[in-house]
Amino acid sequence: MNEGRDLSVFVTRLDGGVARMDLAVEGITCAACMIEIEGGLSALPAVTRARVNLTNRRVAVEWKDGEVDPARLIDRLSELGYRAHPFDPAQAEAEEAREARWLLTCLAVAGFAAMNIMLLSVSVWSGNVTDITPETRDFFHWLSALIAIPAVAYAGQPFFRSAMRALLHGSLNMDVPITLGVLLAVGMSVVETMNHAEHAYFDSAVMLLFFLLTGRFLDINMRRRTRAVAGNLAALKAETAVKFVTPAEISEVPVAAIRPGDLVLVRPGERIAVDGVVEEGRSEVDAALVTGESAHAAVEPGTPVYAGTVNISGTLRVRVAAAASGTLLDEVMRLLDHAVQARSRYVRLADRAAKLYAPVVHLTALLTFAGWMLAGAPWQTALVVAITVLIITCPCALALAVPTVQVVASGALFRRQVLLNAGDAIERFAAVDTVVFDKTGTLTAPEPAVANRDAIPPDVLVLAGRLALGSRHPMAAALARAAGARQPLAGAREEPGQGVCASLDGVEIRLGRPSFCGADAEAAALAAAEPDASLIAFSHGEARHVFALRQMLRPDAAAVVAEIAARGYAIEMLTGDRAAPAAQAAQALGIANWRAGLTPAEKIARIAELKAAGGTVMMVGDGLNDAPALAAADVSLSPVTAVHLAQAAADAVFLGERLAPVAATLAICGNARQLMRQNFLLAVVYNAIAVPVAIAGLVTPLIAALAMSGSSLLVTVNALRAGIGADGPRALDDQAADAPPVSRQPAREQPAES
Repeated sequence: MNEGRDLSVFVTRLDGGVARMDLAVEGITCAACMIEIEGGLSALPAVTRARVNLTNRRVAVEWKDGEVDPARLIDRLSELGYRAHPFDPAQAEAEEAREARWLLTCLAVAGFAAMNIMLLSVSVWSGNVTDITPETRDFFHWLSALIAIPAVAYAGQPFFRSAMRALLHGSLNMDVPITLGVLLAVGMSVVETMNHAEHAYFDSAVMLLFFLLTGRFLDINMRRRTRAVAGNLAALKAETAVKFVTPAEISEVPVAAIRPGDLVLVRPGERIAVDGVVEEGRSEVDAALVTGESAHAAVEPGTPVYAGTVNISGTLRVRVAAAASGTLLDEVMRLLDHAVQARSRYVRLADRAAKLYAPVVHLTALLTFAGWMLAGAPWQTALVVAITVLIITCPCALALAVPTVQVVASGALFRRQVLLNAGDAIERFAAVDTVVFDKTGTLTAPEPAVANRDAIPPDVLVLAGRLALGSRHPMAAALARAAGARQPLAGAREEPGQGVCASLDGVEIRLGRPSFCGADAEAAALAAAEPDASLIAFSHGEARHVFALRQMLRPDAAAVVAEIAARGYAIEMLTGDRAAPAAQAAQALGIANWRAGLTPAEKIARIAELKAAGGTVMMVGDGLNDAPALAAADVSLSPVTAVHLAQAAADAVFLGERLAPVAATLAICGNARQLMRQNFLLAVVYNAIAVPVAIAGLVTPLIAALAMSGSSLLVTVNALRAGIGADGPRALDDQAADAPPVSRQPAREQPAES
């Protein structure tokens, strides 16, 4: 059906004669779907790899170039019962939003119907033991039918469609017994109402839908929080570059037209579009998105520069090494994609249980029906008992076991300023035994601070901050923030590459390079005391002051690291920063195992070593260079100040200046996992008791519905305990004042690598 479509524009050619295409697939709900899709695609000749990402419902397919029509892949998925199309981030997000709105509408319909039917059912239940007349009871039953039938027809569609698709393709999923239970309960209730019976079970059917839709909506809502990262990477890429077409003539051309060996011009304030080596010029480069280090790197002839970084001050001529492809950004994208796909095979606890649930329930109900028929019972009686078995084993408790704990734990985490990105993150946070921290922007505050603030008179700091508002330089902006400046000085003018100056009461004031402010001697003295700080000078008449700006440890970092270590977690620090500031931070925090100057690939390699040794690794980081490591770890956490790419790769983000949410996440998730296991145990015990009783015919469908609802209530009440003790780690905040700033600790001579 897709043979005529031209999908070549969506195909990427890789090395070794391999082609690749990413497909968005609708209808992926569990690990069984992943196995079915991967197996079905891999069965095609020439397909070398098929990998499903459950979080964003995306399938990456690789095949021998020229041997498979890409349209055949979509047709194969259609044969398996899944609608697919080439992956487009914007379209995928829009479809997820539409599905979430539809589920929410179904949930609202089921909830409204359940409330009204329960009002009628309570009247019938109480009337059956008092003095209700048959006519009144029938009237209430027909009113319930009038509400339940259209509500079930609409609100049950997410389950009905999934069950129908599974049956049409010869398989069973968790939605099949749900559909059977709901439809049989409604159908039997209509028949019972027509026969003037005392009991009808419309309330059971609608309540079942309401509980299950709640779990389904929570699941998709958490999935929606994880976004594709391609758009974030693309935002870091410049679309054009200024190329020297002759030694004296320049022209702005698309990056795709740049070739290795070309010479490009990079002006101040521009984002570098290529990987290459500086051939002429001196400047500072903001490489924070690559190295994670906020201090600008000085570049000169012979210094390598990378696409995605920003040229700050001087004009550069760069000899191109890689442009449209093969850049560091491309390598980061490749590492990130590989790490995400490797993690996508994680199977949730609910999926494992559900894999066996559907066939077992169907077989049990069928054997019950057959057994009663063989025992000589009328077929109506045998059918009622079989339906009772379906209802009493309906997977409310199973379906709610994880989502209810998730929503309560998510609320507790939200109160501790942690936002989850992945639906199964709680389970994976709970399994952690090793915590790996990045340094810059994670253990340290995201914005530079004035390290020698105590040595600067307050009025000087305020005046310098006001003058700093007249400059666009990042260090000036940091000084303005540190001073809390809000009123810029009139007449301030910026000297490119030097600083900013103004006249105040007839006296010239300057802010910028020490040489520009005549403060070389003061800067040299401060540099000896603060070797890792960025220096910015200020002069007011004859007065000279120099500010040391650098990132400081988060106020509670030492207390949080100590708390995590006290709980038995192994702790490491992996950073792209230099060894000296890394050693300083590690000693201030008491982290014995740390490594500095690491590339993204080296961070992933270290995490792989820890995992190979049996560890379950949590990565806490914020930079572009951390994104692949965040995805490669078993679970990951980023501060909200992280670049968008790192947030997209992380399983959760935390807000605020403090590190306490990291400890809170581990504590709350550990408690939540225990509650998930308890809920599964409760569900198993319930079924172990209820199913034999139902098979024996000792309960009616009404009692079965009440028992099913009771089991759901039990796991829900147990799940509420996930919020207990959520404020326990808050005591760490009180210890924040004791956390020493990184600047006060001596540097370790050699890194203690583990």
